[in-house]
Amino acid sequence: MSDDSTPEKGFLILHGWQNRRPAGHWQHWLADRLTGLGHEVVYPQLPDPDEPRPEVWLAEYEKHLASLRARRRTVLCHSLACCTWLHAVARGSVGDPVDRVLLIAPPGPAFLRDTPEIAAFTAPPVTRERLGAAARHIRVVCGDDDPYCVEGADAAYARPHAVPADVLPGTAHLNPDSGYGPWSALLDWCLSPAADSPVGATR
Repeated sequence: MSDDSTPEKGFLILHGWQNRRPAGHWQHWLADRLTGLGHEVVYPQLPDPDEPRPEVWLAEYEKHLASLRARRRTVLCHSLACCTWLHAVARGSVGDPVDRVLLIAPPGPAFLRDTPEIAAFTAPPVTRERLGAAARHIRVVCGDDDPYCVEGADAAYARPHAVPADVLPGTAHLNPDSGYGPWSALLDWCLSPAADSPVGATR
């Protein structure tokens, strides 16, 4: 049961493969902005980012999600963290549903299959019932030219799971190499009262 000290909004930000939370990444920028506005933010460094293990990252996800006290919880996953979340959903291990989940630039099945260090993260089949039990609103945002998802995340993830996708032209993997750094449109999405609002490309 919440009280007046319970934050209204909480955000869990999860990074991907080989990410050590560099200061120039939009994730750091977003965590700083949300924290400065008084929201609860959890932005952990996941273990062994060069050689991650699904069981370890799943346990970390469950631990950090459970630490959020806010009434409305949003999970933002980038790259390999998207696959981690889908594994958690498939196992039914996400607990009470969060308000929103944003899957940002998930790596494609071909890239995962052909990359031994992360092949075990290949996303499993997920039922609509399990998705609904995990989050009230789920959205994919991706570039139309992501080198790590040649299939296109809309085709590989959004359409099969019947969730909306925002395909942003020329944004590649939505990381500092493609100019994301600050990402004002994502901050706007986090703060929007409309749970199903789209995510724009504006930096």
